[in-house]
Amino acid sequence: MGSRKRNKAEELKELNKNRVFAKLNNCPTSPRKMRLVADQVRGKKVDKALSILKFSQKQPSLRLEKLLLSAINNWQQKNPDSDIEKENLYISEIKVDSAGMLKRLRPAPQGRAHRIRKRSNHVTLVLDNLNQTQD
Repeated sequence: MGSRKRNKAEELKELNKNRVFAKLNNCPTSPRKMRLVADQVRGKKVDKALSILKFSQKQPSLRLEKLLLSAINNWQQKNPDSDIEKENLYISEIKVDSAGMLKRLRPAPQGRAHRIRKRSNHVTLVLDNLNQTQD
C-alpha cells in the first residue's frame, strides 16, 4: 500500500516538473479589481500576457506583471539548460484570493460613523509548458 502511494507521488512529481509558480501575498488591491486583470491573461502564452499587462491602464496590472516576471525567473532557475524562447510557457492557473482587511472608520453626519474596509488579496500564478501538456 505504501509503495503505491510513493509511486503515485513520484508520477505527480514528474508531471509537475515543468510547472512553476509564484505567489504575491497581501497585495493592497481589492480582489475584485485584481480579478479583472487576472482574467485577461489566464491561459495566455507568457509573451502575450506580458504585453497585455504592460499596456494595460489598470493599476493591478503593474503588480501582476512583476509577479509574472518572477514566475519566469523561477522557471529559469529550475531549468537552467532550457531556452525560454523555445519552450511554450503559458499561464495555466492564476488565482486571486481575498486576504485580510484593514477596517477604518469614516465620520458621517449626525455623529455617526461609517466603516471603511480596505481590502487586500493573495495571487498565485502557475506557469506550465504547453508541449508537456499535449503529450
